[in-house]
Amino acid sequence: MANDSSNLSSQSDSLFRFLWDKRKAIILITLIVAITSTIVSLLIKPLFLSTAIVFPAATSSVSFSDQRNAKSAAMDFGEEEQSEQLVQILQSSRIRDKIVSEFKLLKHYDISENDVNKHFKLSQTYDGHFSFTRTRYGSIRIDVLDEDPKLAAAMANKIVDLIDTVKNDMIAERTIPAFEVNLRKKQQMEHERDSILTRLDSLANLGVIALEVRSNLFQAYVDSKNPADREELKRKIEVNMKFGAMYDGLEYMRNEKIVKLEDFRISYEQAESDANAKFNHKFVVEKAVVADKKEKPKRLIIVLVSTIAGFLFSIFGLLLYDRYKAFAK
Repeated sequence: MANDSSNLSSQSDSLFRFLWDKRKAIILITLIVAITSTIVSLLIKPLFLSTAIVFPAATSSVSFSDQRNAKSAAMDFGEEEQSEQLVQILQSSRIRDKIVSEFKLLKHYDISENDVNKHFKLSQTYDGHFSFTRTRYGSIRIDVLDEDPKLAAAMANKIVDLIDTVKNDMIAERTIPAFEVNLRKKQQMEHERDSILTRLDSLANLGVIALEVRSNLFQAYVDSKNPADREELKRKIEVNMKFGAMYDGLEYMRNEKIVKLEDFRISYEQAESDANAKFNHKFVVEKAVVADKKEKPKRLIIVLVSTIAGFLFSIFGLLLYDRYKAFAK
């Protein structure tokens, strides 16, 4: 144990002696690194951060059903599922392409239109300047970094506005075809109903009457004393005997069509609402404002970390060099 302590003390003395002997080189290397890191940090363009915070809405439609789900009311905040969906939309190319186009980010980021890798470079730069994260409270934080603080705030607020536009477009891609199917079905049902009504009117013009009053024709014929009236009643009886069954069938079909059309109307109105309504899909908690202080770079941290790293590297390098010389002899 005494020998181990003695060896450790001897090694420590050797290390301190080595550091003292190489102090000038270590100080020089550390100083060069510190000066270089200071110059580099001053050359880095500052980036300003603008942040917007939104909550997703719980629902994106109006229900025509009598059974209304209280958890899906238009006034309710969305939960984890809606938050994750909103993050996916914010990270999508639908949002990115609109921002790139409106704010001319290819030019802003000095990416040439003729560059074969322009989409890759743009995607990398965009991901480094835009971030969308779900907070522990269930809200979505939209962070935008840019050299121009006004532009950063404008882009963050534009993204907030685009949430409704993009999500409504996505919903319309499904709801409009569904509405068109419902519209065609409704028109077909109305056409069939109108066709039946037209045939009923034609039979009614011939003198065919409803079943519940048809039996009265025979009693009227018996009670009638006027030959002209009896002749007319006889004609009506013959017409009703010939076309009465057809009239009854058409009347039954008409009532069935009317009932089905009324039942279908709720589905049609729901599809029409989903296809044509433009909803607000978020609650804006905080709009982005123009930053008055840079977010990056943290020059002091850059200089301190670089200086410490340079100091440790100089020691390690000199030790390796010293060992190399010892083995080379």
